[in-house]
Amino acid sequence: MRALPVGERALLVEVSSGEEAEALHAELLRRRAAGLLTVAEIVPAARTVLLDGLEEPDRLARELTAAEVPPVLPRAERVVEVPVRYDGPDLAAVAAHWDVSEREVARVHAATDFRVAFCGFAPGFGYLTGLPARCRVPRRATPRTAVPAGSVALAGPYTGVYPHSSPGGWQLIGTTDAVLWDPARVPAALLSPGTRVRFVPVGAV
Repeated sequence: MRALPVGERALLVEVSSGEEAEALHAELLRRRAAGLLTVAEIVPAARTVLLDGLEEPDRLARELTAAEVPPVLPRAERVVEVPVRYDGPDLAAVAAHWDVSEREVARVHAATDFRVAFCGFAPGFGYLTGLPARCRVPRRATPRTAVPAGSVALAGPYTGVYPHSSPGGWQLIGTTDAVLWDPARVPAALLSPGTRVRFVPVGAV
């Protein structure tokens, strides 16, 4: 683990994997909730966590780099269910990459307990982890200029849902009518880091 200063009151903490970043994020949230950490923002990413608004960033940097982060423990928390039709244009390509049928891709994906590792790319877009390593797929060689809103997609170790139409190179396996980002809603984002997510098939799988 490495803690780098960012300005006068922030730290960027680098770890070696996405799993460690999730665990660190969960631990920092726990400390803040328990009154053990004063910080304005805790922002996770693929292998980093940014802490902004710290009172003593140097002291925290020394503490974090000298400690081991406990693993993420299962919690009885709310699960966001996202209805999905497994009808994406890349479903056949993903099935071929996995060496299974299209129906099996849908079954495995719907049976997975996902967790939002971090958010980014676009407002409301969450990077969901949970699929086994054997299910990783590469991005498309040629990105699409416009991916429809509600597209359920895979790339590398992640699953994501496009909150609105935008360019993108992920493999599209389905569609949902769920609204991922609504500025009139509080909170505006349906998904946030740490949220558990399950995809619920619409129709037979």
